[in-house]
Amino acid sequence: MCAKKKKHTHDNSHITYQSLLEGNKKFIKNHLKIDPEYFEKLASGQNPPVLWIGCADSRVPANQITNTAPGEIFVHRNIANMVIHTDMSMLSVLDYAVNVLQVRHVIVTGHYGCGGVIAAISNKEFGLIDNWLRHIKDIYRVHADELDNIKDENQRCDRLVELNVIENAYNLCKTSIVQNAWKNGQLLSVHGWVYSIRTGIITDMKVSTSNNDKLDDVFKFK
Repeated sequence: MCAKKKKHTHDNSHITYQSLLEGNKKFIKNHLKIDPEYFEKLASGQNPPVLWIGCADSRVPANQITNTAPGEIFVHRNIANMVIHTDMSMLSVLDYAVNVLQVRHVIVTGHYGCGGVIAAISNKEFGLIDNWLRHIKDIYRVHADELDNIKDENQRCDRLVELNVIENAYNLCKTSIVQNAWKNGQLLSVHGWVYSIRTGIITDMKVSTSNNDKLDDVFKFK
């Protein structure tokens, strides 16, 4: 299991149910001050060029870390940014993003220190989530030779985070949704990123592709 890193947590005791509602009022006031038609423009529709498949971790908000505005990124999040071929929630989001919104990029974004990856690399039982984490354990199994040779436990976890992103970007390419988009000549690229909460830096895993050339033959639709 990964060694525990020293935790420096923010004091969120000031956040209450009522403070969230008050925050909404401030949000509205501040944006209307800058642009009186801000919400009217948002309500007219969305045309985001990007689908973001990220981790549910509260420290990895897509818009903030990419400096984008509401309406610019379509988002799906789950534990450990997984792309699983039986996950109807993820597939429904992907289908809508690709076939209705016609996004140009789909990005799987993981992050170092991911709790799901740390849990998967351990031998502990956590409950219902173990069935979800098993997919990450399968990735470990495939890359066991590399991972077992990494002696530092934190570095091993970081590398599994990277491999998890790479494998799930690959899983995206296997879907009928993405392959049919490519078959129909749609301009669509798949990418894999890893975000560092400690530095704020996004690292491109260099797995970007806009066709099924990198897929094993057994997965290709012809």
